[in-house]
Amino acid sequence: MTSIYFIRVEHCVVYLLLALLLSGCTAAGLNERRAASASIASDAGWQPISLDAGAFVLKAFVPPELGQVTTLTVYIEGDGLAWMNASTPSLDPTPLNPVALKLALRDPSGAAVYLARPCQFVMRQDQRNCQRKYWTNQRFSSDVIDASDRAIEQLKQRYGAQRLVLVGYSGGGAVASLVAAQRQDVEHLITVAGNLDHQTWTQEKRLSPLKGSLNPADAWRQLQSLAQTHFVGGQDTVIKPSIAHAYAARFAPGAPLTIKVIPAFDHHCCWEAQWPQLLKQLAP
Repeated sequence: MTSIYFIRVEHCVVYLLLALLLSGCTAAGLNERRAASASIASDAGWQPISLDAGAFVLKAFVPPELGQVTTLTVYIEGDGLAWMNASTPSLDPTPLNPVALKLALRDPSGAAVYLARPCQFVMRQDQRNCQRKYWTNQRFSSDVIDASDRAIEQLKQRYGAQRLVLVGYSGGGAVASLVAAQRQDVEHLITVAGNLDHQTWTQEKRLSPLKGSLNPADAWRQLQSLAQTHFVGGQDTVIKPSIAHAYAARFAPGAPLTIKVIPAFDHHCCWEAQWPQLLKQLAP
């Protein structure tokens, strides 16, 4: 009996050590991911700010020299690292490749800022309400949209802006659309590889429905008269051009909505490199 007891204790110790090791590796990897992504902003001289947005604290990056502007452009990040694999949600959605941040840094207007999604980049006490549902099935829930809207309002007030341009990448395109649908001060909605109709998207990808999430395509009435430009990659297999077309099909004829398919681009390439040139295609 004694030997069996010690064997079991030894096994428990081994399991505990393995758990601690894995936990430490995960924490180290997360810290490196946060630092690597944040360094993209800091290397460009942009500064982080934290915005208390009710249910969440949202992280933003802003250029320190930006003063009062009439129109502020807000770039909204994609879903980030929402899943480790097909069946395992991530412990933290901070992006491995913050495409929206890279686009914001390339914006030639000089009046652009960056807004992360809930629970991206935040640590410690700022991680309030960071439950996995908010970067999985409820990534576009009313809680997320309301918090994003509050954060955008704070950025607008910070720079004295009267009007907004919202630019969303991937899942950030859904957030930008849903925020725009409940505001009256957005003059242009721009998305890049945007998830504009997640119901069609989950059906095409044979994924579980995003229960608890609002769908941008359902907000077409509120967005009917808003100028919209949706960039999509012709080679994008993550969010295919068909998603943007399904979204556009909801609108009544005459809506000021344009879909620009860039044939050689996919979900990640080559938006950053070509972004200034793509913005030149937009009507003034």
